[in-house]
Amino acid sequence: MPLAGETTASLIARVAAGYGLENRALLSAWRWLNHRPRHDSGTLRADAEVLLDAPGRRVLAGMCGAEQEVLGRALPSWGREDAKLATGGGGSGEPRAMWRVGGAVAGPVAFGCRLCAARRTGAAVTVVRYVPRWGRVCVRHGRWGLDADADQRLEYLDVRGVPEVAAAQRRWASVARRAVRAGTGPERVFALAQAVVARWWEQALQWERETIWPRRLHQVAGGDAGGDLERWRIVGRDAVVFPEVVAVAEALLDPAMAELVWADSGAGRPRALPADGLFCRRLGERLGRTWLGPLAATDHGGPLIAWMGSVIRLRRG
Repeated sequence: MPLAGETTASLIARVAAGYGLENRALLSAWRWLNHRPRHDSGTLRADAEVLLDAPGRRVLAGMCGAEQEVLGRALPSWGREDAKLATGGGGSGEPRAMWRVGGAVAGPVAFGCRLCAARRTGAAVTVVRYVPRWGRVCVRHGRWGLDADADQRLEYLDVRGVPEVAAAQRRWASVARRAVRAGTGPERVFALAQAVVARWWEQALQWERETIWPRRLHQVAGGDAGGDLERWRIVGRDAVVFPEVVAVAEALLDPAMAELVWADSGAGRPRALPADGLFCRRLGERLGRTWLGPLAATDHGGPLIAWMGSVIRLRRG
């Protein structure tokens, strides 16, 4: 049976494994209109996705022993077709398929939890799912699912030693609801908060007082990232900074914080934003870094200052 949010390509691979077949043996059931996507290194992309025409969907449903309606609810790519699939079939009814990159079909693609898959299906095999970055934690097993579009071997990070990451995922639900009430899409708020924190992440190597992120990074790297620090900074970034991304998103949606931006701007008597402004100072406190305020306030050209400018312009009409 399909797993919620699973890619069609992932389901096909799991069905093949269930029959005791190599994946390529099952793929021969369709006529392919193109080749499977690969990375520049030549390795197959884990985030590859499959689009099927109507006869092709019937074939897969028969292999799964599942109704097409069930597959349609579980698989985001089910029923999506490419123009090439809709033409040139010759009316033969031959099942046809084509490869796409998952991110271009239905959004961000990540590895699912193998342990959860084994619990549901009885087989601990690779699962690839469409899942946004705010839903990457398997709370049951303490795993952060990594992006499936990267050319690297890891499927997940162990975040059992950093419980604040799972706690942030639980908090995100209320942040998303607040974003909807404010008339702003949760995706937009998350993207802005992530951009703010990602900029800090790049600057943090020069922050002598930053101790939270190094601790988390070493933890998700298995105890010590020192031997391959640059790689771990790339692989581990999204998990390590996730609590701060959620906290920044909360701040961006807080009307009281927006009032501090207005006060810092001089309100009715405009002035340049000060380095010791109330908004950035309070933001640093929310993040457990009282020293961060002046650094954030003087990061001209960054996404946070740009957002503050938009708040001021809106208030001044």
